Amino acid sequence: MKRIMMAGLMLMPAAAQAETLYVSNERGDSVSVIDAASGAVRATWKVGGRPRGITVSKDGRYIYLCASLDHAVQVIDRATGAVVAELPSGQDPEQFFLSRDGKTLFVANEDDAALTAIDLASKSVAYQVDVGGEPEGVAQSPDGKWVAVTSEEDNVVNWIDVGSRAMVAETPVDLRPRHVEFTGDGKSLWVAAEVGGTVQIVDTASRHVTETLHFAIPGIPDHRILPCGIRFTPDGRTAVIALGRADHVAIIDVASRKVRAYVPVGKRVWHVAISADGAHAYSANGLSDNVSVIDLAKAQVTGTIAVGAAPWGIAIAP
Repeated sequence: MKRIMMAGLMLMPAAAQAETLYVSNERGDSVSVIDAASGAVRATWKVGGRPRGITVSKDGRYIYLCASLDHAVQVIDRATGAVVAELPSGQDPEQFFLSRDGKTLFVANEDDAALTAIDLASKSVAYQVDVGGEPEGVAQSPDGKWVAVTSEEDNVVNWIDVGSRAMVAETPVDLRPRHVEFTGDGKSLWVAAEVGGTVQIVDTASRHVTETLHFAIPGIPDHRILPCGIRFTPDGRTAVIALGRADHVAIIDVASRKVRAYVPVGKRVWHVAISADGAHAYSANGLSDNVSVIDLAKAQVTGTIAVGAAPWGIAIAP
């Protein structure tokens, strides 16, 4: 038994060392590159204006980044940090979702009130779909059939049929929905309503809200609880939710929909990422210019990493 436990401990650092964090610094016009095992910032890349949404290509070669003030999605070579292409994304891209097959970027364009689908092979716009005002959160269902887009201005989730390239339905939700995330089985969509202070769970089949999660943190007034980023652990059992100016993340048991713990992090937490083994979460703290490292089993912060000005988005990759 002792040898098995020691082997497990030896494997943990190796798994962590293989991961890299990429943090978009909204006011720094930069991306911080962090070694997840050591917490060291390996590089800081200068990028376009007001970077927000960030993700990694399916083949792991590139970072895709919303440069909102440049009205473009930048393609960054992971090996060199160089911007190698700018994709025509429409006006003021905020967030995006890389399609399940890795061939398309679905981009929310706040100024256009549109979803822009970018074909990555041709680096061109495949199509646009008009949605509600101030779209931001974007997610594609696991079966690839639907793209859900939040409208902050209209307080709805727009449902785009990928096959017909048309919006077919709207789901009313709480005030200013900022982020959406499908569960791994595709049966539910979780919606973070920032001003509403809630996370609402939408049944994918009926497109109706079936449950509303509320948050109460001792010593924190309700008006500071502003849900934004949502991520699920790889096993689908746990959700980690950034609570904005509450300066906490909530750890949620997905099956019971109950809060397991509130974890204090840095100031104005925007978004989170989760390690491939599901052991750690990382939060981008926009007003303290740092990233918190969270041990999910212990529900506590185990490290803090200084990054650029106003970290907003965060992505993780091997």
